[in-house]
Amino acid sequence: MKGFSNRWKDFPDYIIGITKEIWEDRGVGTLNHYYAPDIPVRSPMGIQRGNQAVIASTMATINEFPDRELLGEDVIWSGDEDTGFLSSHRLLTKATHTRDGQFGAASGKSWQIYVIADCAAKEDTIYDEWLIRDYGGIVRQLGMDPRDYASALIAREGGPDKCSKPFTPAMDVDGGYHGTGNDNEWGQRYADTLTRIMNHDFTHIRDSYDRACIGEYAGANRAVGWERILEFWVGLRASFPHAEFKIHHQIGMQGNMLSPRAAVRWSLDGKHDGWGVFGEPTGAHVHVMGMCHAEFGPYGPDGIGLRREWALYDEVAIWKQILMQQS
Repeated sequence: MKGFSNRWKDFPDYIIGITKEIWEDRGVGTLNHYYAPDIPVRSPMGIQRGNQAVIASTMATINEFPDRELLGEDVIWSGDEDTGFLSSHRLLTKATHTRDGQFGAASGKSWQIYVIADCAAKEDTIYDEWLIRDYGGIVRQLGMDPRDYASALIAREGGPDKCSKPFTPAMDVDGGYHGTGNDNEWGQRYADTLTRIMNHDFTHIRDSYDRACIGEYAGANRAVGWERILEFWVGLRASFPHAEFKIHHQIGMQGNMLSPRAAVRWSLDGKHDGWGVFGEPTGAHVHVMGMCHAEFGPYGPDGIGLRREWALYDEVAIWKQILMQQS
């Protein structure tokens, strides 16, 4: 790959390799090389600017969870060496809460969640990023409730007016990546599926998902089969029934000894005006950052079925937006 070290055999090898080098092998200082000095890293909890901010937060996480592992499951990517690449990297990460930190006094409890990171890279440097960690899954496995944790976080940070603000489009910055993915058929197929679900066509799940589909969802929630998958998507959409759904990026891939697969980054913008997984409607305006991966197989009504799905949003960031507007 032009401009990249020859130690990497391809782009997925680069993404998986530097992730291990930085966070598991404790090569935190290499962020000075791998991350651009002014990189914006967007997550549902806000925006970090610059590699120095990433270094600081990385050290805090390593301190609180010294045995943390980040197991790269897949890299779904688009682009080329001339224009640059975009990777949608899915990780299964696990750790034990053995030291005090942002999640409170050390509890000794273990957790396991999924993370999806979309990273734009060119010439050995990541310069733009979107990231969702399943904070709700961590909080739940540490014995806390996401709503209560968000409330305590607001108080700890000085109240609704002074606390750090979750990500909204109004605070976004231009990090330099302006692509929208590729036009591969699998990415389009999954984008169409998500669009139909968000347009309240929930019967489409039975029509397009493998009956034995496994969903790995926000809140460290594993759903097996149509009924549980319906519960997840209906629960989210019911909380924000009139919110605007947008797809911001989609990639489809096939080959490399893996199933046909897709990665989609999306958002919901609107009011919390329905009964769903976020409880009694409050009328709060909420931005939901969402990221999904999907794999396809041969078992479906038309000979194709969505067989595995990963769908992440940040429960804590959503609750924080709701509670900040209730005070």
